[in-house]
Amino acid sequence: MTDTITNQQAASERPAEKSVAPVTEGKKLSQFFWRSWAIQDSWNYERQMNMGFLYGIAPTLDRAYPDADTDPVQMERKKQAYQRHMAFYNCTPQTSAFVLGLSASMEEEYARDPESLDPDSINAMKTALMGPLSGIGDSFFQGTIRVIAFGLGVSLAQQGSFLGPVIAMVLSIIPSVLVTFFAAKLGYEGGTKYLDRLQGGAMEKVMYVCGIVGLMAVGAMIATLIGATTPATFADGTLVLQDVLDSIMPQMIPLALTAFFYFLIKKDLKSAPLLVIAIVGGVALYALGVLA
Repeated sequence: MTDTITNQQAASERPAEKSVAPVTEGKKLSQFFWRSWAIQDSWNYERQMNMGFLYGIAPTLDRAYPDADTDPVQMERKKQAYQRHMAFYNCTPQTSAFVLGLSASMEEEYARDPESLDPDSINAMKTALMGPLSGIGDSFFQGTIRVIAFGLGVSLAQQGSFLGPVIAMVLSIIPSVLVTFFAAKLGYEGGTKYLDRLQGGAMEKVMYVCGIVGLMAVGAMIATLIGATTPATFADGTLVLQDVLDSIMPQMIPLALTAFFYFLIKKDLKSAPLLVIAIVGGVALYALGVLA
């Protein structure tokens, strides 16, 4: 009898085993849908949409670790999950619902069986999808739908019709709503369906490919968004330094500047000093004729 009571007391004192709290898929998709609309509400210059993404996936993390208040292991993994989704994130809001759903399915799988999934693969997947989905989303919503909708709306408004702004907003909203909902559904259901196939060596290959795609996206951004060049010439203008650098490696100066700021970031320099260095340094180098 004493042994039974002792065993019961010991069992009650042990932390509860981790489990994913049950909830209907419809509620999950509803959360992905509605919270993705708020993904830019806490936009910042350092990590852009990271806080909005965390807001979208927070209910999933809370459900994945329901006993975090009493289980130190769950609490630690929950903290790591929250920190994981505070990383840099920037993507078209409508297509972000797909990334949100896919990330949620991966987080649930990791919470169920931490040995089956490398948590680094979650951010690797997000990084790999940001570029392609932003290219598709921005081109479709900003470059096509908005132009057509407001072009039609302006033409009606010029004719004195009150339907101009109404039609412009309706034509803009409907595709956004449809894409956001079905993107969330496709991301979550697709992730749940295919995660079992991405175990062991397959997951390592996916992480490797995601890393390559992410580096390609970063490299393309460096080459296209940083337009730093040098006007320096030598030998009475017959030797142009920029041409020499381009012959060695195109976009060498943007790459060097990116590496310099990456070094500063790794030294835990905050965004405000980085902005001061970029602005003051850029003006000074331009005034000295080093950069154009």
